[in-house]
Parts: sequence; structure tokens; C-alpha cells
Amino acid sequence: MSRAVLSLGSNLGDRLAHLRLAVEGFSDVLVAASPVYETAPWGVTDQPDFLNAVIVVESAGVDEWGWLRRGQELERAAERVRERRWGPRTLDVDVVSVDDVRSDDPELLLPHPGTPSRATVLIPWHSIDPEAQLPGRGPIAALLAALPEDEVSGVRLRADLDLRPSG
Repeated sequence: MSRAVLSLGSNLGDRLAHLRLAVEGFSDVLVAASPVYETAPWGVTDQPDFLNAVIVVESAGVDEWGWLRRGQELERAAERVRERRWGPRTLDVDVVSVDDVRSDDPELLLPHPGTPSRATVLIPWHSIDPEAQLPGRGPIAALLAALPEDEVSGVRLRADLDLRPSG
């Protein structure tokens, strides 16, 4: 059995619809989906705000590469264009962790190296699995507690948005 944590983000077009596309694309293996959060862009700041969420997925027949490829297929379905690193995107699906798998392959670094410092991942993840551990780094609650307050406060819950398809 393979269990993965995936981070979802969108800041172009119908952001919520893009996140829903990802959730629907993993619906057959979905264990949990976080609420939706809105955050200012990171890295390249001259772009629209992001909607972010985290999902937990599980399947006996999918390994870390399978999770990556499935996420990439959904990014293509959302017509993601990669013009610049950390630039705007219709859909971003990052593999945060897969069980205790470690990978230093440049295409799939596991656990995702940015996770310990990203409130945009830690807050949604913590909301659905407060006891979660990031392999090699410890409890996500402790990682979240170590972040500067301004980074944490910049992640705003969007209780008015729901990842379930409307209608």
C-alpha cells in the first residue's frame, strides 16, 4: 500500500475549478482533502494569489513515480504552461511525501524539500492529519510551530470554497 501527500495550488483562471479537477482526478484513491486556503505568491511575487489545498491518497498499485505522473497528467489537463520557475500556473500538483520513501532524483525529490518552510503546505496538511510526520524532519505540527508568524498568518482559510464539485 502506498500513501502519498500531495499539495495542490492554482492562481490562474478558475482557480477553484482547477483544484477540483485535481481532487476529481484522484477521487478513486482519495483518503482526505483539506479545506481551501488562499495565499500570496511565493518566489515570484508579481502574480495573482494562490488557492492551495492538500490531499492524502492511497493505493496498492501506485508508487512515488506513479503519483508524480498522475499529478502531471492533471496539470496537462488544466493546460498548465511552465514559463518560469515559481511563476503563475493553472494547476500545480506537488508530491510532498510518499510513505517513508526518500529520493534525490532531481525530477522527484522526496520528501519535497520545500515542505518544512512552507505554511501553504503545512497548514492544509495539519488540518486533515495533525499527527502527520514529514519523513526525516519530524512532526508537521512542530515544523508549523517553528515558522514565522507572518508566514502563518498569510495563509487564509477560505471557508466559502469547497473542493467538492458544485451541483
